[in-house]
Amino acid sequence: MRQAAQTCLSRALSCAWLAIFALLIFTTANAQVNVTVDAQVNLKGNIKDGAASNTPDNHLIVLQYHHVSTTTPASTSITPGQFSAQLNWLADNNYTVTALPEALSKLHAGKKLADKTVAISFDDGYLDNYTTAYPILRDHGWPFTIFVNPQPHDQQLKGWASWKQLREMASNGASIANHTTSHLYMLQQLNNETTQEWRVRLAGEILHAEKRIKAETKQTHRMLAYPNGESNQAIQEIVEELEFTAFGQQSGAIGPDSNYRDLPRFPLSGTYSSLDTFITKMKSLPMPVYSATPDSASGDGTLIYTETRPTLSLQLHDTDPLALNCFASGQGSIPVNDQGEGRYLVRAPKAIPVGRSRYNCTYASEWPGRFYWYSYAWVRQNKGDVWSHE
Repeated sequence: MRQAAQTCLSRALSCAWLAIFALLIFTTANAQVNVTVDAQVNLKGNIKDGAASNTPDNHLIVLQYHHVSTTTPASTSITPGQFSAQLNWLADNNYTVTALPEALSKLHAGKKLADKTVAISFDDGYLDNYTTAYPILRDHGWPFTIFVNPQPHDQQLKGWASWKQLREMASNGASIANHTTSHLYMLQQLNNETTQEWRVRLAGEILHAEKRIKAETKQTHRMLAYPNGESNQAIQEIVEELEFTAFGQQSGAIGPDSNYRDLPRFPLSGTYSSLDTFITKMKSLPMPVYSATPDSASGDGTLIYTETRPTLSLQLHDTDPLALNCFASGQGSIPVNDQGEGRYLVRAPKAIPVGRSRYNCTYASEWPGRFYWYSYAWVRQNKGDVWSHE
């Protein structure tokens, strides 16, 4: 491992800039959805087992959008102008926009992706994905993925793309993937529903959606985006049994240590849609996290109401990261307790909110202007230990 004395001088300015930037992000209201991460990201759910090899040519950044519009809810929207500016920046800075299924296939096979490789995704399949985003992407000649829940498309609801429009996009570079059938709240077990019945119901939602997508578009990628980005260990086990790759909405790049049952994406709507923050995220690298273990009763990122200040234990492959900085939604910088040998304890000083929140951690890399990024998300229940439907 490189010596701290050698790296400190070369990375001091980068560390200071990174801390200031991240503090600004995490003191901003957390309007965008973020989700849970499996308790042990180094288990068999990894894209590739073994020690990390996080060189700049061994990672993937996935962008996540909902609406591209000025008339839809701000928290899930980016304006057409902002969307165009982000894509133009990628083009001007020689990024490669790849099809998500192809990129995942390479990562699963242990093949490296070139630096500056990006995939673009949308959740829900809204009409503006077709009327606004699609023409812009078509002008660039770039592939993209739309995660759809078939129910509103089957019902021909206003505001959603039709199956005909989805088929047109599918014949012109779009991958149509799974977002469950009805966009259900996956964490919620129904009244009088046994755990086994809940598991069967969730599996049915996923499999029925995949069947409808294949029937309408002739595509089946076995890629799932969790509704609201939320999951827990049990849900991820269902995904593994069904042999799907799944995505949340927690931020970060995908690398060798990433959990294929809950892969990160960068949300780019609402307060996260500015070009400046977009550029910063495009320069991030996957943090070499060997394991991430919460002290929750559930053993994952889902919390009962009284679990207000969860501790996250991080074990890194890098035993000498310079200036590991961590932040909690709405609280800014939070304490990091260095346990030695690459192990760190992270805990917010104040109660995290009910619903979705996250801890984000970063540290400067050996490449100027690049830094490692890792996000762990929490979902805390309401008083009475019921889930908050946000």
